[in-house]
Amino acid sequence: MTFRVALTGDFQKDGEIIYPDFDLTQLTTTSGIEYNFFNEHKSEIEPVQIESFQGVIVLTPTVTSHSLSQSQNLLAVSRFGVGYDGVDVSACTEADVVLCTTVGAPDRPVAEATVGWMIALGHRMIIKDKLLRKGLWNERSKYMGGELRDRTLGIIGLGGIGSVVIELLKGFGMKQPLVFDPFMDDTKAKNLGVKKVTLQELMKLSDFITIHCPLNEHTRNLISHNELDLMKSSSFIINTARGGIINEDALFEALSQKRIAGAALDCFDDEPVLEPNRFCQLDNVILAPHSIAWTQELFRDMGKKCSQHMIDLSNGIRPKGVINPEVFEKPTFQKKWNSLNGK
Repeated sequence: MTFRVALTGDFQKDGEIIYPDFDLTQLTTTSGIEYNFFNEHKSEIEPVQIESFQGVIVLTPTVTSHSLSQSQNLLAVSRFGVGYDGVDVSACTEADVVLCTTVGAPDRPVAEATVGWMIALGHRMIIKDKLLRKGLWNERSKYMGGELRDRTLGIIGLGGIGSVVIELLKGFGMKQPLVFDPFMDDTKAKNLGVKKVTLQELMKLSDFITIHCPLNEHTRNLISHNELDLMKSSSFIINTARGGIINEDALFEALSQKRIAGAALDCFDDEPVLEPNRFCQLDNVILAPHSIAWTQELFRDMGKKCSQHMIDLSNGIRPKGVINPEVFEKPTFQKKWNSLNGK
């Protein structure tokens, strides 16, 4: 039986793949699998778009209970990324659909981007670039930078990305990293050489704070007025995770009043940002359109992982990166899976 895979419409524009580094070779060369792109892009996947497919690879559209209301044939949703706040996990499990993410693929590119932003913030690179472009050479003494040496890094959420950040920073002479992560055990902390602290301690003591946790009911507005008030006036905060983890009103107030030294933001409450937002007014902020970690290597690796999810399931193998493993224990899922891979 042919295992049919769909890719959401936002992977293409005018019939051409937007991201040429997205590697689909595995799907192309694996017998028994065929793939097609949705004819149009919708912000929410419609049931009719997936009713004839066994798997769907999703870039930006949301996946809701409505999306899955005609999913008798659908076996898997593979998120092109590690975030899945746009996917109703419970609805997937209820509909006997496996949800997978490309776990591990973003670790290196996001970590590199984080370190790059730490250096750019500390050395005030954006401001110094603007001085020269505006012919303000003689104002350079007003914008002294700072090194990473002897500074303290605070990491919120120590998963794969945070672990790589620590590894990359080993040569910079920083102090022992601080970590706030309720799910990290003492053994991992010891092996990585980090110190577990409360969120309040991390906000007080860190010179650079970087966020690498998911957005959920527990982390929404995790950092707001009270937490930002604890930061040093010389400290920086970086968010490459999800908008909503930092309260934007509180952050804008702290930055505009110079109560903290600066920030770097790759994600926002409301995306996409199609008009310049209020943070563009500030000279102590670096901004990116939720793509600071987009690299050729990232899209190559995520394409391979999404493809492998589909290949594994078509061969009766549990894929890596499953978010709802409990679905495998459901007899209704097992029956669907067996029938789709020819058992």
